[in-house]
Amino acid sequence: MHDLTALLGIRHPIVLAPFGGLSSVALTAAVSAGGGLGSYGLYGYDGERIRATAAALRRATSAPFSLNIWLPTGDEVRPGPEHDGYARGLAALFAEVGIQPPPAPEQYLPTVEEQLDAIWEAAPAVLSVVFGVPPVSAVDEAHRRGIRVLGTATTVAEAVALADGGVDAIVATGAEAAGHRASFLRSAEESLVGLVSLVPQVVDAVDVPVIAAGGIGDRRGVAAAFALGASGVQVGTSFLVTRESAANDAHRAAIRSTAADGSVLTRAMSGRPARGVPNRAVREIEASGAIAPFPAQNWLTGRFRSIAGQRGLGELQSLWLGQSAPLARWDAAAEVLAELRAGIPGSGPRDVRVRG
Repeated sequence: MHDLTALLGIRHPIVLAPFGGLSSVALTAAVSAGGGLGSYGLYGYDGERIRATAAALRRATSAPFSLNIWLPTGDEVRPGPEHDGYARGLAALFAEVGIQPPPAPEQYLPTVEEQLDAIWEAAPAVLSVVFGVPPVSAVDEAHRRGIRVLGTATTVAEAVALADGGVDAIVATGAEAAGHRASFLRSAEESLVGLVSLVPQVVDAVDVPVIAAGGIGDRRGVAAAFALGASGVQVGTSFLVTRESAANDAHRAAIRSTAADGSVLTRAMSGRPARGVPNRAVREIEASGAIAPFPAQNWLTGRFRSIAGQRGLGELQSLWLGQSAPLARWDAAAEVLAELRAGIPGSGPRDVRVRG
């Protein structure tokens, strides 16, 4: 088994899942300071905001941290005449928070080149990517600067492509995981492999460390991941419910009240499949039958979601969570880290009971 801690310069082989839109400096720093790898999702961040975020992270912790970006898949749409029609389809939800359908912006997302330029300046310990294999030039530049590169795979074929592309470790993400399915070789619907099946097959197929993600909520999931051959774990929902995260009370309440079979994969909020709660916004958008392509849908719903978040209106937010949400029982990041560490082989005698 590979030594993930030595590779990433951390004390414990525990990675915080990068939350696109829900990351916080406090949570990222808490996980890093606690010996894991804190991650910060930069979805939608331009260069200036990336630089400011990295500076805030360095003020909060001297420990290694990871910055995460979404790679373009080539099917992203740009603002055009279709925008107004997409916006009108969401008019009722805009009205719910008291705003008019917004006009098209100059761009829905900053370019990945702008993001990478800022990341090189920020010099995090780790760059992690989703939705593809990073360009060879980016991997080479990262390595030249001493930055490790993590790629995200939802199938064995994706893991092999990432390993061939030179990444340092692979996050094998099972279908149980919260948020967006980061599939890139085939559609997300054709790439729904559970973690127990995915991890050992990826371990057998590649010669880099494999980090298990999806459905790991406590020490038992950690122990299972290592038994499957993983070199580390990535955990999202159990950290998302903590007070250090950027989730609001409505989101935390949804995590604590949603059963394992209560989440759905939906394109409603972003135009790409993601796992979360089928709340009112999801149900109404899906019922309309009109979902704009990515990233137009994500930009548009973001206009009412941000206001809903400020007001604690859970029925109008993206309530991302994984299938192990019922295991998210801790209030602080340090408590989650302690629970997860108890499942690492060699951590000492383990009491399999979990605090309620």
